[in-house]
Amino acid sequence: MAINLQKGQRIGIQLSRMTIGLGWDPNEGTGSDFDLDASAFMIDINKHIPSEPFFIFYGNTNSPDGALQHTGDDPTGGNSIDGDDESIKVDLSKLDSSIHEILFVVTIHAALERRQNFGQVRNSYIRVVDESTGREVAKYELGEDFSIETAVEFGRLYKRDGQWKFEASGIGYKEDLAYFVSKYYKGQIIQ
Repeated sequence: MAINLQKGQRIGIQLSRMTIGLGWDPNEGTGSDFDLDASAFMIDINKHIPSEPFFIFYGNTNSPDGALQHTGDDPTGGNSIDGDDESIKVDLSKLDSSIHEILFVVTIHAALERRQNFGQVRNSYIRVVDESTGREVAKYELGEDFSIETAVEFGRLYKRDGQWKFEASGIGYKEDLAYFVSKYYKGQIIQ
């Protein structure tokens, strides 16, 4: 049976291969289509991305070590009626040894121009699915009203004392994807 996580709750992860599924539903009558984008930041012990290819998103779907694969962008949130809108496959056995944390963030594309925020989105969640069985291991449903936030750190995988753990973060930001890239990557960004 899957564990329903609360904000800030952490659990040990005994899997090497998993899918991180992310889902959401825009509220009815909110105008333009919502283009929410899931991203993963592969972070080293210094809290930085070692190089640009370790930032996984719709424009870079595979990590250089083969450990992460973004399955593709859903520009309307309509990929599924009852399932994940976007997902990122993770294989910890392939993970570069310098990576100690994988941060999962969802941002609203063109949020300022479209006047959109997470207060106009419902049923948001992140879940961990065992890749070998398809069984849901844990799920965190964002129950908070992020009325002005345009980005949310949904959760993170991190290594502590040689063991991988998952934390349900649920931290909202009034920022865009560029904010997270500049926060975790110190090199020159190739456009």
